[in-house]
Amino acid sequence: MNKSILDVNEVKSLYWNEERNLEETAKRLNISMWRLHDFMRENNIPRRSFSEVNYVVNKSRPQFRIKTDLSIAEEKLKIAGIMLYWAEGTSKGNSVDFVNSNPKMIKIFLRFLREICGAKEERLRVYLYGYSYQNVNSLKLYWHNLTKISLKQFTKPFIRKGNPNLSKRKLIYGLVHIRYNDKKLLGIIDNWIKDFVLIWAGTQVAKGDRLCKRSVSLRSEMEK
Repeated sequence: MNKSILDVNEVKSLYWNEERNLEETAKRLNISMWRLHDFMRENNIPRRSFSEVNYVVNKSRPQFRIKTDLSIAEEKLKIAGIMLYWAEGTSKGNSVDFVNSNPKMIKIFLRFLREICGAKEERLRVYLYGYSYQNVNSLKLYWHNLTKISLKQFTKPFIRKGNPNLSKRKLIYGLVHIRYNDKKLLGIIDNWIKDFVLIWAGTQVAKGDRLCKRSVSLRSEMEK
């Protein structure tokens, strides 16, 4: 295939829409990777960031699938999950990381991950935080029964020594982090949070944020 036959839209579609890497895209177009690299540079077709490259390289691994056609009950579950993560989740790093000691909150957030985000079961991880006076195996079994996450997916726990009353509260069942290592899903949840802040608080979270027109229209409908 010569230079005149290459089409910008086709290259964009193969590389971005179909999530092919450079080698796969070049092979599909029957050209060298160097030729493809030059063509993309000449036509201002952006390359993926490191995290996006890593995501595509591992696309054969189980990841997640967001559910879009939601029932009223599922819409409520989505809102609950978003608000829980806003309050008790970590927005930095490469993983979804929700931390709490309340069993009901953990169950609701896991339903959000499984039913709304389509998280793959084998990629869920549980990080347990407990005190030295507690039976770690009993705590792990408690959270295993509650979360239905395999004990093999529990990472090495953190056990705190010292007086458990220093914080003026006791964590009867310890505290757990529910983790899902996927930066793309973390970004989606973070954007959902920003949309809700815009809708309900009327506040732009950070200068330069990409605001969703759909959120603005939703807010307008709510104000009618």
